[in-house]
Amino acid sequence: MPRFDLALPDLRDYRPEVRVPADFDDFWSSTIAGAREAGGSPIVTPVETPLRGIDAFDVTFPGFAGDPVKGWLLLPADRDGALPAVVEFNGYGGGRGLPVERLGWAASGYAHFFMDTRGQGSAWGAGGATPDPHGSGPAHPGFMTRGIDDPETYYYRRVFTDAVRAIDAVRSLPEVDAARVAVCGGSQGGGIAIAAAALSDGLVAAMPDVPFLCHFERAVGMTGRDPYDEVVRYLAVHRGTEERVFETLSYFDGVSFAARAQAASLFSVALLDPICPPSTVFAAFNAWAGADKEIEVFPFNEHEGGQAHQWMRQAEFLAARV
Repeated sequence: MPRFDLALPDLRDYRPEVRVPADFDDFWSSTIAGAREAGGSPIVTPVETPLRGIDAFDVTFPGFAGDPVKGWLLLPADRDGALPAVVEFNGYGGGRGLPVERLGWAASGYAHFFMDTRGQGSAWGAGGATPDPHGSGPAHPGFMTRGIDDPETYYYRRVFTDAVRAIDAVRSLPEVDAARVAVCGGSQGGGIAIAAAALSDGLVAAMPDVPFLCHFERAVGMTGRDPYDEVVRYLAVHRGTEERVFETLSYFDGVSFAARAQAASLFSVALLDPICPPSTVFAAFNAWAGADKEIEVFPFNEHEGGQAHQWMRQAEFLAARV
């Protein structure tokens, strides 16, 4: 993949104006309040695994509208007192998979909660377990245009709310120190982590890895790659709906969430990334409101980014802040 975006010095200074609806904050405060008013508590069930040294639990917690959402909780078996926690969100199309797939955080002494993404889990990996019971109008196959006629019905309203409620659920667990919770995720998971960091108070860190769902009006149509290209194909059929579509997307733009997020942050970006263009990642990073922020740059990688190298950097970053 050849370089196709701005040069790195220009990326470091890239601070675009994105459209922000006048009722952005009211929309999200009422959405989150409504989900919390639906009530409910997490249901935590031990599961048998071949793991030694890590205890695994199946968790069902109330998400958007009180809908049941699944996740895995992993805890170090040898633990004493409440632990710092990492809440992780998944990439596009994947599900929570199996509890044995992601062991690094629990093996490092953290409570690790991996959230299933509603309606996803059948494109790659070991599967998901959370349906999305809410329908939508006409949409292109995939998730990017589900309910895109209106921010009230848009798919990511439910997902971002699930993420906030996942943090609420984790903070309620006796094994977790509610004052030491961080969020992370790659690609779609990174975009969810950005939103969750803006919508949840008191997080110690957010670690978005090559994040998706940022600076929609630049990303859509820029690279010709999915998932952003799902919106392109939708607009190619639904001619004349651009204004309405981008108005809906403006309620879900990672740049606007970043401008409201105060937690310490560690981003990563890959300069050859055709899925999440570097300028869209830098737009969110440069907008981040918190003063404690860093970004790792991988000049010769595509969407895989830093992989295990970035996880090691995250572990170092988080250990210094919990």
